[in-house]
Amino acid sequence: MDQSFFYKKKSPFVIPVFISHQGCPHQCVFCNQVSITGQGGGEISLSVSKVVEQITRQLAWPQRHAGRETQVAFYGGSFTGIKKALQERLLLAVRPFLENKQVDSIRVSTRPDYIAQETPQFLKQHGVSIVELGVQSLDRHVLEKSNRGHTVAQVEKAIGLLKLSGIMTGAQLMVGLPGEQAVSLLAGARRLAGLQPDFIRIYPTLVVQGSPLAKLYEQGFYRPMSLARAIVSTAKIWEIMTEHHIPVIRMGLQPTDTLVADMLAGPFHPAFGEVVMSRIMFKRIRRLLKDRDDGSVRTMVCAAVDQSIVRGQGNYNIKRLDRLRLLDKVRLLFQEGLERYSIQLI
Repeated sequence: MDQSFFYKKKSPFVIPVFISHQGCPHQCVFCNQVSITGQGGGEISLSVSKVVEQITRQLAWPQRHAGRETQVAFYGGSFTGIKKALQERLLLAVRPFLENKQVDSIRVSTRPDYIAQETPQFLKQHGVSIVELGVQSLDRHVLEKSNRGHTVAQVEKAIGLLKLSGIMTGAQLMVGLPGEQAVSLLAGARRLAGLQPDFIRIYPTLVVQGSPLAKLYEQGFYRPMSLARAIVSTAKIWEIMTEHHIPVIRMGLQPTDTLVADMLAGPFHPAFGEVVMSRIMFKRIRRLLKDRDDGSVRTMVCAAVDQSIVRGQGNYNIKRLDRLRLLDKVRLLFQEGLERYSIQLI
């Protein structure tokens, strides 16, 4: 199941361009990539011609059609942390595709402390319409223990500048970082929601080989969050964001072969987002059925597209509801065309 629970329209066709951890001035505790030292990082091997080649090749893929937006996304580093001239060359490589309508938008990822006063205008002038910020936490102590190198104030300033410029602004949060407590995690999520980013991604903290966190884990100074707690914490953040009408577009990391091979510990599940949504749906259904005012036969109607998360893995949710006797005299109906996550008792 697709874990991108955001776009009510079709999800975009993304053309990825990797910049290999360029522009990252720190090695965050959870990262196993040696950071690039020096102001703005070093030059990357990716040439403009390779960017053009990558876009041209992927534009030929048949799955980009069917009315989906086409988006070029610069992944793998802090884009606005690399040298300004290189930023400009990379963005100019995409411009012809924007001008001839083959590409609809450009997305970049960066750090909150690499959004200066003039940065949004520069990005807009070069066709960037979406910026994702690696926020990770809004707790000062957690940021320090994670060696993030930015402050909460810089997060607030960056989101404010980007939104003021009209750039769609996303934020990434992590659960289970060193020093994090349940209270501070949810307080940080509420604080972030108050900043009104346009969308959120939530990732569990994993211990991967070669990272500073791996050393702390092996020395007994860091205990990873359990999978059960990560699911509960992520579900609570999802609910906070939903209350503020902020879409959560992804929960959990993409289960690549490299990630699985390098992972030492942590709350990993290949369908993490689906499991989180399944828990959320279970709680909603349980609350709805408990509030029934009589024992008459009823029909619970859910969106057909939500059938897997309503039922849960191995029909887990249905079995739990049945054990609680909440499904007595209830018929379950999955109907096409209903809005996602909607539940009706008729």
